[in-house]
Amino acid sequence: MAKSPAHKFGQIIGDLLEVAVERILIPISNENNLFLDKKGKRPARKGKKVAWKDMFGNIHDLDFVLEKDGTSDRIGTPIAFIESAWRRYTKHSRNKAQEIQGAILPLIDTHKLSCPFVGVVIGGVFTEGAIAQLKSIGFSVLYFSYNSIIKSFETVKIDAAFDEDTPDSAFSKKIKDYSKLNGQQKEKIIKKLLELNNDSVNAFLQDLKDAVQRQVKEIFILPLHGNQTKLDNVQDAIEYITQYRNLKKSITFVKYEILLKFNNNDRIEASFQNKETAISFLKQFDTMNFQLVNKK
Repeated sequence: MAKSPAHKFGQIIGDLLEVAVERILIPISNENNLFLDKKGKRPARKGKKVAWKDMFGNIHDLDFVLEKDGTSDRIGTPIAFIESAWRRYTKHSRNKAQEIQGAILPLIDTHKLSCPFVGVVIGGVFTEGAIAQLKSIGFSVLYFSYNSIIKSFETVKIDAAFDEDTPDSAFSKKIKDYSKLNGQQKEKIIKKLLELNNDSVNAFLQDLKDAVQRQVKEIFILPLHGNQTKLDNVQDAIEYITQYRNLKKSITFVKYEILLKFNNNDRIEASFQNKETAISFLKQFDTMNFQLVNKK
């Protein structure tokens, strides 16, 4: 089924938004020796989509992933998941926010031991409620307003404004005008968009830098020993704890509980049943150039 002119023009704006996101992510990737995965061919994965599998085996398509130790031939550890989206009308914004949430949250749970940054770059018309919803669950949000997108297209003399009453003929003209632009003119749109949203872009990038450059501030390790006791009801459990006394004799080792706190307020909690896996877990932060911050 052929796409309508309205849909095609919306796709043009969405694609430009993705290019703008790529522009601001490349320096972060290069400065921190991270691999930036984006849509396109990559020998390490099948197809052109950036796709990650959650712990339940479900596949989630993404726009950008920053990876530690990743190369074009090897999938690395995810350090940041970043989605982008364009919506023209508020009636679609809440659904899109929920769609993004549904795609990324299972991946965050799957990769909780690396505590990846989660970011969303949205453009167009999004309600304050939709944005607040994303922020409330830990997403860093960069928002390009509809007006700033319109002004960006004006730099190349294209009227990108439209509403539900805009006729197909008007969309066809916008598409035709855009198709005549050369690469330099398209870059001009992107440059203007980033310029108009400079403060928001810098704030988003600072959140990302804080995450990828974070340092371990404190490490708490709790070796647990003891035997599990099964009780049938709450009263028995209360009585058990009330009468429990610390045992001095040697008892069975259960596991290591480890809590890492970072200087950007991230935290990772993990449990390990042997020394080897606990040490392996801690070593990954040393190889990521995380260092203990000396407490004064």
